[in-house]
Amino acid sequence: MRQTISIFRKRMENLEGYANVNANLTYNTQKRRLQLPEYGRNVQKMIEYVKSIPDREERNRQARAVIGVMETINPQVHLQDDYEHKLWDHMYIISGFDLDVDSPYPAPKPEELNKAPLELQMKRSPVKIAHYGRNIENIIDLIAKKEDGEVKTAMIRSIAMYMRQQYLIWNKDSVSDETIFNDIVKLSAGRITIPEGMHLSRIQPEQSFTRPGMNQSRARNMQRMKNGRQKNGRK
Repeated sequence: MRQTISIFRKRMENLEGYANVNANLTYNTQKRRLQLPEYGRNVQKMIEYVKSIPDREERNRQARAVIGVMETINPQVHLQDDYEHKLWDHMYIISGFDLDVDSPYPAPKPEELNKAPLELQMKRSPVKIAHYGRNIENIIDLIAKKEDGEVKTAMIRSIAMYMRQQYLIWNKDSVSDETIFNDIVKLSAGRITIPEGMHLSRIQPEQSFTRPGMNQSRARNMQRMKNGRQKNGRK
């Protein structure tokens, strides 16, 4: 019995110690919100320290040192034009726009950061044939405005071959030229007339058309299965 009570007391003491440790912990949710999380809290602490330096010359020197740290932490910023300007803007944003240093670039303003983006002017009409998309509609609209001739005929043939490729990606194993030509006439609202005697080149068995995001090995396996079904159908 005494042994049981002793074990119980030790467990209670351990629980009290664990509770005291937890009481002293500071969670990130209790700290100041990170303005730019990609730089982390240490960079934010560095900038807060720079703000507290009374000597302006020393403050400028430490600010340039922090810029070097930010450049190391975020190396992909080099892919952007004028990346140094971007880093200084990020420093001002992290500081809350009240950092007083001699920057080689004008300091950004909070209203510029919170400015609403320009609204994109987009067509509200639905896509007529989903597996072709709106870009095909726009191209066909441009072709329809062309004068009849060799150039327009070549453009019709090129867009027809591309449309056949898109059709085979999302639909059946094969498609006739007439189906593609009818879709062109439909998308152009009858403004395009298919030249007489136009035929598309034959698709080779080894050609494969894959959906976006599908890896190449899976695409090859699906193409082999498709070719096998076509051979069995001919037999």
